[in-house]
Amino acid sequence: MPASPISSEGCATLVGVAHRPPILLIDSPSLYFRAYFGIPESAAKTDDGQPVNAVRGFLDMLAQLVRTRRPDRMVCALDYDWRPAWRVELLPSYKAHRVAPEGGEVVPDTLSPQVPMILEVLDALGIRAVGADGYEADDVLGTLSVTQPGPAEVVSGDRDLFQLVDDDRQVRLLYVGRGVAKLDDCDDAAVRGRYGVPADRYADFAALRGDPSDGLPGVPGVGEKTAARLIDRYGGLDGILAALDDPGSGFAPGLRGKLDAARDYLAVAPTVVRVATDVPLPELDPALPTSPADPERLLDLAQRWNLAGSCRRLVDALATPRT
Repeated sequence: MPASPISSEGCATLVGVAHRPPILLIDSPSLYFRAYFGIPESAAKTDDGQPVNAVRGFLDMLAQLVRTRRPDRMVCALDYDWRPAWRVELLPSYKAHRVAPEGGEVVPDTLSPQVPMILEVLDALGIRAVGADGYEADDVLGTLSVTQPGPAEVVSGDRDLFQLVDDDRQVRLLYVGRGVAKLDDCDDAAVRGRYGVPADRYADFAALRGDPSDGLPGVPGVGEKTAARLIDRYGGLDGILAALDDPGSGFAPGLRGKLDAARDYLAVAPTVVRVATDVPLPELDPALPTSPADPERLLDLAQRWNLAGSCRRLVDALATPRT
């Protein structure tokens, strides 16, 4: 990671930080959903026929990340609430299309039983997993990114997490939209290159553009390019909304009308889109173990669920020196 310009007074401290291995902050739902859909069930089952494709793929992703990123700390963030009431109260359409008829999130029947299996294996390994009531994994990641000493690398295929990128605090997003083997290592310049906005304005940009996958309607008629131009000109949503009240602000009449009609939405959407960074989390030790915390239990789980290869690859990655 390139060092930021520093004064001679801060040189010794910052040089030490720059050479510290990163903490890996894992968006667990993002990875295990990708693992589930990336590995056929027929290729990964227990002896009694239970699919373990998500478990196997998730563990293999972690092994590759540990091997290639060489972190000294890691936390796997969990969804304790995939559709928090406080977000739905502000924007009822938020993830509404993903609600199952009987309530809860639409999740494949053969994926749900694999999540507790993943957590059991992580616990046997000694890898910390954490969530918080009323919050999504994104919010846990956001809080960890500002409370844990850097550098930090957030691992996710969720575009919303581009907003966590912060060059000053050495927070990067390892975007796995094309898979862990082809991840994009993103700093602020990468976010600007993708979307034309700085990372700290990504939430405003997403609110304007909308995101059908999360039930965010956006402003009708405002796409990515227009959203980026507006943020570049006015600095963010606050500036855009203030300029709407200024007849000389230079809006084209059609665009002014679209934004004016969306005032109610724009008043709440940024809070929905922005990742919380003040989630009450338990005290945790994110240190990454060099050997399993409970080797006998891990061996039992690996044998019971036909995960010997994946567990061995992750154990080997953990044992590799990271300094």
